[in-house]
Amino acid sequence: MAPPRRPAGLAFLLLLLLLGTCGFFQSYAVEVDIKDASNVTCLYAQWMMKFLIKYETNSSDYKNASLDLTPTVTHNGSICGSDTQAALLTVQFGDGHSWSINFTKNNETYRAEFITFTYNTNDTAVFPDARRQGPVTIVVKDAMHPIQLNNVFVCHHTTSFEAENVTQIFWNVTMQPFVQNGTIGKKESRCHADTPTAAPTVLPTVSNVTTASTTVSPAPTTAPKPAENPVTGNYSLKTGNKTCLLATVGLQLNVSQDKPLLINIDPKTTHADGTCGNTSATLKLNDGNRTLIDFTFIVNASTSVQKFYLREVNVTLLNHQNGSVILSADNNNFSKWDASLGNSYMCRKEQTLEINEDLQVHTFNLWVQPFLVKENKFSIAEECFADSDLNFLIPIAVGMALGFLIILVFISYIIGRRKSRTGYQSV
Repeated sequence: MAPPRRPAGLAFLLLLLLLGTCGFFQSYAVEVDIKDASNVTCLYAQWMMKFLIKYETNSSDYKNASLDLTPTVTHNGSICGSDTQAALLTVQFGDGHSWSINFTKNNETYRAEFITFTYNTNDTAVFPDARRQGPVTIVVKDAMHPIQLNNVFVCHHTTSFEAENVTQIFWNVTMQPFVQNGTIGKKESRCHADTPTAAPTVLPTVSNVTTASTTVSPAPTTAPKPAENPVTGNYSLKTGNKTCLLATVGLQLNVSQDKPLLINIDPKTTHADGTCGNTSATLKLNDGNRTLIDFTFIVNASTSVQKFYLREVNVTLLNHQNGSVILSADNNNFSKWDASLGNSYMCRKEQTLEINEDLQVHTFNLWVQPFLVKENKFSIAEECFADSDLNFLIPIAVGMALGFLIILVFISYIIGRRKSRTGYQSV
């Protein structure tokens, strides 16, 4: 049994790289070269990452924070690994934040096992007025497929993991643990998104959504609608084996910066995640790591009959090729989609949610129940005014048509009787 290699020196090269993100965000590329006791490279990594975090404030509202790597990064605890010990890459940055990934191997392959991310809400620059104070740790089991030993893993496209109100976003990744003879492998193992067969649909680049300037063009007075409405998707969340949230909806985004941009969310490529609670619930939709949409519902207990309603919507658009944030916007002051607790809310007609002056979310064929779902089915639906209006007009129209028909029959009957009487008199 080979003795485990002890941690050795670690050289970091941190390059400040301004991303094309409408002038809102920055991130730093990190290159890591871990060497063993013989001063030979045993683990190499280069990547970019950022974190989108939703946290609760002292006023019980929720805010969104964007956390990036800082220019100063340390590497305490990184380990080369061996046949009997996992390799560990860990970095610390900012005010008490850290991220790590561990790798295991067998005789032929290696793979990532867990990603651990810790953010510190005491960092008031990132988390102002945070209700929970101190470090919060998120552990995600990585779904990375096994890689042949001495191959280098490469993934230029965006990859993300969502767990516990945290979205971890990675791009331009090059990694190889268990480097043999100190030489980085020349053969690459690409992620699925990088393969030509994947043919990913790429969001428009920053240039045709907004400029690098912080000056925002005013929204146009009208925006064209696409020829087709979005496909209606079915989404659900579970707590254990029990369904706790149901949603059926077609979603379309209307971005109004510089040139109107319309995006239909494809249910076939959209993954649903989120959280369920007694008084709040969040549905998080991820359309192929390109569009992230969060819907937050809360229960209003101040009325005689408890009701739920939509309180907040957050939207993040990512450049699928480099992971940069094209647009990030939220509105936490909604009072829409309300229904009695235990019922569901339905609105078949198109509705518009104004996130800000540059972004709208259009919904179609909406049916949602974020609380008290029973037997995996929607409860009684409370319909929106637009649908109720339609339901009200239909019977009126039918009644008017029937009334008009009755009048025609009555007039025909009177005319017929008059003709009959005239006939009798002539005889």
